Amino acid sequence: MRKGQNPAKFVKDVARPERITAALLNYIPFLSGFYAETLDVLTVSLESMRKDAGLSFDLMVFDNGSCPEVRDFLIKEKEEGRIQYLILSEKNMGKGGAWNVMLAGAPGEIIAYTDADVLFSPNWLSRSVEILEAFPNVGMVTARPFRTPPEFYESTLKWARQNAILEDGQFIPWETFLEFNLSLGQSEEENKKVYAETKDWRIQYKGVTAMAGASHWQFAAYKSTLQQFLPFDMDKPMGQVRQLDKRMNDAGLLRLMVSDPLAMNMSNTLGYLRGELKAQTPSTSLRAGSKRKTSFGKRVLELNPVKKLLLAIYNKIFSWYYS
Repeated sequence: MRKGQNPAKFVKDVARPERITAALLNYIPFLSGFYAETLDVLTVSLESMRKDAGLSFDLMVFDNGSCPEVRDFLIKEKEEGRIQYLILSEKNMGKGGAWNVMLAGAPGEIIAYTDADVLFSPNWLSRSVEILEAFPNVGMVTARPFRTPPEFYESTLKWARQNAILEDGQFIPWETFLEFNLSLGQSEEENKKVYAETKDWRIQYKGVTAMAGASHWQFAAYKSTLQQFLPFDMDKPMGQVRQLDKRMNDAGLLRLMVSDPLAMNMSNTLGYLRGELKAQTPSTSLRAGSKRKTSFGKRVLELNPVKKLLLAIYNKIFSWYYS
């Protein structure tokens, strides 16, 4: 039998969510090996996201079965008011499973999705939303220009040829192009050929400039648009996320990027902030001919048979514990 009245009945107003929900997906199963610096990377990503975004937003974090240390960190962030919505999954649901929850459950009209290893620059959000609102029929907007597979933005070019000013050329500077690809573990040498043989597509529409292309690792989109593509049925934790890129292109939606780099992939270390990527760019002394000595042990580890064997052992151990 009830005693008294529920005090909630006398509450006149409830909090309204922000128009934009920034949604971050995180997975750190342990803090060693590949993941040794990833909690630091997550911390930096969150700080950069909140600093000078250009628009207000609520922050939603979906943690995909991380270790206790990471969960404790996120709970503290939530308790101190720096995270508005925190979802802690007991198990790793994969990116598709997490997207099904995040993209359907985020309360904002606009969702600004990001992986947990992205470093943001000021106005990353306002610039993305400017493009999202200026162009018609937009699927997604990524806050960095980089060269993406042309087959995923065919619909964007088709629309631009008929409705906007479309130009092709080398609009992404070499340093900006190389910086991003180095963060993916690629070498400078292999990227020279790619840069020379590919090009960018710049689109101007109603006084707003965007680049053709976008990507699943970071994007802003209307929630109503994203819901057209739910649910995602991915049977692997990673490697199938380009389903979203392909589906949007097939649906005739525009996939766009801002014209200058406002988001950067840090991957699993803070090497970018320490200048380790920049040390490999053409403007450094390495470019001028100086060479860094490599230890004998390091050279042995880089031998293909040795590297292949050790990585196979690592992957097997990882699967025993976390699959």
